Amino acid sequence: MDSPTALAAVALAAVSWDGSLTRAGTRSLRHLLDYRAPYNQRSEAQMIALMDDLLAELRRLGAEGLMERAASVLDPRQRHTAYAMAAEIMRSDGPLLEQEQLILEHLAETLSIDLLETAKVLEVMDILHAALDDPNWLTPTDGTLRTTDKPVATVAV
Repeated sequence: MDSPTALAAVALAAVSWDGSLTRAGTRSLRHLLDYRAPYNQRSEAQMIALMDDLLAELRRLGAEGLMERAASVLDPRQRHTAYAMAAEIMRSDGPLLEQEQLILEHLAETLSIDLLETAKVLEVMDILHAALDDPNWLTPTDGTLRTTDKPVATVAV
């Protein structure tokens, strides 16, 4: 398994961890791959072949086995990317459920990513997926973005 296949494998394992592929999860998986090199340089037939191969591996190994196999191929930077992709996919259908949080914790352990790094990724996902009309998101005059009482980032104003 090469690293592009491994990244796609982690994403597929994340989207199908509970044994089903939801419409939102499938759409999110497709979106993540369609706009990322090297997948965006592949033909439709090549992408179908990649997904067919990964689905066969998923059936053979299960989501956890596929994730573990893929993790062994990735370097540390790619592991961070894989974690972020999985977090994005799991947020595609709304806030993280308890089971999804547990999956991401397991993935972080499998990918050897520390809690501080995973917290950063999840904070960014909270920002990315925040509802525009959510009253809990405030932009104080000091330029700090907040969720209720916790600063997330500071921007120049």
